[in-house]
Amino acid sequence: MLKVGLTGGIGSGKTVVANIFKQLGVPVYEADAEARMLTGNNEEIKNEIKKNFGSEVFFKDGSLDRGKLASQVFSDQKKLSQLNSIIHPFVKQYFSDWLQQHNGSEYIIKVAAILFESGSDKGLDKIISVVAPDEIRIRRVVERDNTAEEKVKSVMKNQLNDQERAKRSDYIITNDEHTLLIPQVLQLHQLFLNGNMHK
Repeated sequence: MLKVGLTGGIGSGKTVVANIFKQLGVPVYEADAEARMLTGNNEEIKNEIKKNFGSEVFFKDGSLDRGKLASQVFSDQKKLSQLNSIIHPFVKQYFSDWLQQHNGSEYIIKVAAILFESGSDKGLDKIISVVAPDEIRIRRVVERDNTAEEKVKSVMKNQLNDQERAKRSDYIITNDEHTLLIPQVLQLHQLFLNGNMHK
């Protein structure tokens, strides 16, 4: 079974692309959503977070205050790496269990925003990056999350830029609001089904 990574910076539209693959019947593993679910529900992870980031990143009822945690880690690369090193072993285990459940598929897609940054690209056969101009990405996130432009830019600073991401990817999907998305996805879908993976 072919394991394909799908990544892209904030606002690039990787979720839209992932949904097209889902519509085609391809199993899609959403690493970021799984990580969120695990950090919210796994006691071991919560204890590690408390130990490393203090109890102030939790609400009184014991649930994680993601906003507080995010404001600690996004401005501090070291803290971000620390948080990732707590969460990723669990995410990795979850992913290998999930792979077992889908081992009859021709190929699967693993979606992750920080695929390269977290080392999650290792063990995948091919990588697709979704790219879009910065100004479009910023506008999308500002509208989607009702957030400030500065906040989006600070998240972008902590992610690889599109050029760097493209260099490390096998395939690029352009989501610039001019190039049609579905034909690009269908072309890759055919490639993966035929096992004809030449760049």
